[in-house]
Amino acid sequence: MTFTAGFVTGGIDTHLDIHVASALDHLGGVLGTASFPTTSAGYRDLLGWLRQHGPIDRVGVEGTGSYGAGLAQHLQANDVTVVEVSRPSRQVRRRHGKSDVIDAIAAARAVLAGEATTVPKSHDGAVEALRTLKLLQRSARKARVVALNQLHNLVVTAPDELRSRLRDLDRKNLLATCMAFRIRAEDDSLAAIIRFSLRELAHRVTHLDDQLKRTTLRITRLTQALAPQLLEIKGVGPDVAATLLVTIGDNPERMRHEKSFASLCGTSPIQASSGKRNRHRLNRGGDRQANAALWRVAIVRMGADQRTRDYVARRISEGRNKPEIIRCLKRYIAREVFNAITTTRRD
Repeated sequence: MTFTAGFVTGGIDTHLDIHVASALDHLGGVLGTASFPTTSAGYRDLLGWLRQHGPIDRVGVEGTGSYGAGLAQHLQANDVTVVEVSRPSRQVRRRHGKSDVIDAIAAARAVLAGEATTVPKSHDGAVEALRTLKLLQRSARKARVVALNQLHNLVVTAPDELRSRLRDLDRKNLLATCMAFRIRAEDDSLAAIIRFSLRELAHRVTHLDDQLKRTTLRITRLTQALAPQLLEIKGVGPDVAATLLVTIGDNPERMRHEKSFASLCGTSPIQASSGKRNRHRLNRGGDRQANAALWRVAIVRMGADQRTRDYVARRISEGRNKPEIIRCLKRYIAREVFNAITTTRRD
């Protein structure tokens, strides 16, 4: 990557209310720093301030998926190349300290040094809608588990008469029984409060069940419209497909090769060689939700796909253990998924 004299490289440290910007020349010299509010007017002022220092080459932005999402979209809409920048490492912060200005300058220098090259997700299409639905689905699932655990715990500690009535019921009948409780509004006795709490928790679980059904229906519909070829892959259902689509984003062209997707999912091995020892280690980085989705596909195939079962048997005969085999399978599945997604999105 080369940078032309006279061009400016920007760096942005993003926050909830204020973005701190820096402008650097092609040699890394600081031309200026400034702060701008996180509003549409603030975005315009920030872009105008950068252009005062010269033509813009690239702008490194921290948090393009959170605080910096709006600014990144504004810059891209004005034909500015945006690069996603990670937070400075702890070693760098220990040496140079920590401030918003330091972080903004570090973001620009990461772009100049070629350390930051990632094109951010665009967050402006159907995949962003899928991400929002997945967020709703995860929170509803967690709340449902919490409510069910609280419900069962209350049954365990309820008075003997109530506990003996509820303890042997299956979940469906337990919820129906608890929702049918009738408690007088003025009754604040312990027995009434326990029945009231059981009823409210049962209604909460039922409401969350209905919410999850509606959310899953929309996720399935969107996934089928976006990537039908992805759903044809053995072991990939709408939930897994949605997770993988969210990982790759609305602009899959930002990843030039399937190796990029494998790295993003944490399925690419990492070099760990030293001296005469040549080895790789497990990649613990990347999107862990995507990694878990690929793991589920691998497990399904190991149980239901004969070709995968033959592969597992062969690798076991070679001395591989199950975790190593699953890591290999995830790498192959990542390649298959990437090809299916990019082919579908191009069409």
